[in-house]
Amino acid sequence: MTTGQAEGALVTAPPTAAARRRITVRGVVQGVGFRPFVHTLATELGLTGHVTNTGEGVVAEVEGAPAALARFGERISGEAPPLAVVETVDGQDIAVAGDAGFRILPSRAHGPSRTLVAPDAATCEACLAELTDPADRRHRHPFLSCTHCGPRFTIVTAVPYDRALTTMDRFPMCPHCAREYADPGDRRFHAQPIACHDCGPRLRLLTADPADRTRPPRPAPGTDPVADTRRLLADGAIVAVKGLGGYHLVCDASDDTAVALLRHRKARGDKPFALMARHAADVEHLVRVGAEERALLTGPVRPIVLLRRTPHPAPAPGAPTLSDAVAPGSPDLGVMLPYTPLHHLLLGLPGDPPGPRLLVMTSGNVAGEPIVTDDDEAVRRLAHLADAWLTHDRPIRIPCDDSVVRISDGEPLFVRRSRGYAPFPVPLPVPVRPALATGGDLKNVLCLAEGHRAWLSAHIGDMDDLATQLAFERAEAHLETVTGVRPQLFAADRHPGYRSGRWAQSHTDGRPLVRVQHHHAHIAAAMAEHGLRDGRAVIGVAFDGTGYGDDHTVWGGEILLADYDGYRRFGQLAYVPLPGGDTTVRRPYRMALAHLRAAGIDWAEDLPPVAACPPDERPLLARQLERHLNCVPTSSMGRLFDAVSSLAGVCHHAGYEAQAAIALEAAALEAGEDHGPGYAFALRAGPAGPGAADLVADPAPVLTAVVEDVRAGTAVPLIAARFHAAVADLVRRGCALARERAGLTTVALTGGVFANTLLAEATARLLREDGFTVLRHRRVPPNDGGLALGQIVVAARTAGAAVR
Repeated sequence: MTTGQAEGALVTAPPTAAARRRITVRGVVQGVGFRPFVHTLATELGLTGHVTNTGEGVVAEVEGAPAALARFGERISGEAPPLAVVETVDGQDIAVAGDAGFRILPSRAHGPSRTLVAPDAATCEACLAELTDPADRRHRHPFLSCTHCGPRFTIVTAVPYDRALTTMDRFPMCPHCAREYADPGDRRFHAQPIACHDCGPRLRLLTADPADRTRPPRPAPGTDPVADTRRLLADGAIVAVKGLGGYHLVCDASDDTAVALLRHRKARGDKPFALMARHAADVEHLVRVGAEERALLTGPVRPIVLLRRTPHPAPAPGAPTLSDAVAPGSPDLGVMLPYTPLHHLLLGLPGDPPGPRLLVMTSGNVAGEPIVTDDDEAVRRLAHLADAWLTHDRPIRIPCDDSVVRISDGEPLFVRRSRGYAPFPVPLPVPVRPALATGGDLKNVLCLAEGHRAWLSAHIGDMDDLATQLAFERAEAHLETVTGVRPQLFAADRHPGYRSGRWAQSHTDGRPLVRVQHHHAHIAAAMAEHGLRDGRAVIGVAFDGTGYGDDHTVWGGEILLADYDGYRRFGQLAYVPLPGGDTTVRRPYRMALAHLRAAGIDWAEDLPPVAACPPDERPLLARQLERHLNCVPTSSMGRLFDAVSSLAGVCHHAGYEAQAAIALEAAALEAGEDHGPGYAFALRAGPAGPGAADLVADPAPVLTAVVEDVRAGTAVPLIAARFHAAVADLVRRGCALARERAGLTTVALTGGVFANTLLAEATARLLREDGFTVLRHRRVPPNDGGLALGQIVVAARTAGAAVR
């Protein structure tokens, strides 16, 4: 604790005389029961004074015996409420006031906002006990919450966090709730989302007209929307359910017909659906659940947790079945447990009639658009997807998709950082003046930063769609509101066609805009989240699908020697033509054929990608490659994974991002420990010229070996495992050369390819064996969802915007 002294002379007093201190607590301290906690603590210690919310945080003035004040200072951070995160506690001696009792004062909204808004939190055990207790007045109430759980970020309209500044302001408290809210001894003392059956919010079920789905849906005639929804789900219906951060599309995950219908309506291809189970035990026969995964599943966030599937699972007695259509071809199941009272009700409480025990819970949106939050919009935009809508009258202030996390090497690895984590800030090792980074165009997440904090938005989505661009604008405005950051500097990707960059360019109003190279931003994000300070350079290995290069090509297989100020391209994957851009991404066989041609391997009919390419397309593709028509050179490791996936006969058509690479990883997981003879990339000196790397990794020997294995009838899992091992070995060799020439001993593994945990864990293990310090992402995703964090710290250095 830091201390200060009030102005004017202080009279030395006897040790037993009363003293008074002003305590300012910063961090996640609003909306988490912190003021009631302070009230209880002060009362217990016999202190008088008051506490209030301000834009700075929680400010308390406490008066009493010096020994009691010291104990107060010790306990205020160590015994904070479960959802609180105390960052700093500052104290200042002030004049004794001689007041009586301890009070909670109304919040003070003047001045800049510097407090932290809490993320949404899953239903706590105390509330769950009330939900299931027939004698409790909140029995079966779909919106019960307290100071330890419930909505926060998604209902906040401004700070400080008070009911009047949330979307709960339209629901006047009933006398019972008002008494609890005002009672310092109650768990709901100053709980802003406090609610009950009498004061709302309230559910409503709408059903589509099966004869004419273009007509507006009608209110269901029943009196219990939850029971009626459970019956609909059991009968195979698809229901749009309004949650904390948006609508989900929900169906019975055991019903093959319902899951296939949802997949067809959403035009989702084979992309896996997320799954909600009542208990972890309901999926333990399907997946491996370790202690770390269980902690994520049952903790206060309850994200979607990616769990490795059990090979050939045996049906467990009494366990629910799972439709094969939920996650076809995926090595993982994305599983979450109920995190709102409504979820618990939908899955059934003890004594309820039987109903679905596993539910598909996928974002309520049209493919490529952001998750729907508005009720009228949900009826309009989801009309062709849903048979019914379970909605309610509490508005959602900001969309917030479910977070997606997995455990890798015993630590969390984010695939999507959103609900339950946004908007909690990432600490910065380099202080910056107020700045905004707009991220990339895929998996967009924006970032505001000031001083030593960076606030990332919830997941926004892909910026191709106008609705997503509008959602981006709303998210940026909301994040400014809840953080108080007013950007003086903008950062964006260098890609000239990115919509996120164009938005930044059109909103600068004279403020500087720094364009940051895509892979430098990835590496800087890994450095920043690990707290690397100025002057610390790393070997950055950035493997992904696409990123705009300094030579105007598509980079994506890069080894950069980097710090926050700049980078040197030390290594790259050899360039190969990318014929047709997005068309080739959707058809991995085209990438395989481009790589075969670059490696000097004939397009023989016995090779899987040749057979997969339609006969009339093959000569056109050959001419396109020969004449370099619409062929941008690429060094992308993501595209090489696509090519090998097709070459091994695993995946020729990708219905969703990284499908071919995911399928190749799934195949590799089926291989045993002994992979036999391995593959190896050739390393050669790079050509001279702008943007060229010192070292070029040529995949031709790897592709030649894969072709030989395919023709020899080698099992596909062995081919896939050998390729993964070859990529890990390439990183090992490249980093060893970088250490030899530059003296660097820290490696950052980043980019979407390193969401592949088989590759990432093998690579990290090899590097550690060679004595490297390895940085892997733990706070933000390795994919473009973490890009904005790196843009912020690079831009701060480039523009001289770091606070000195």
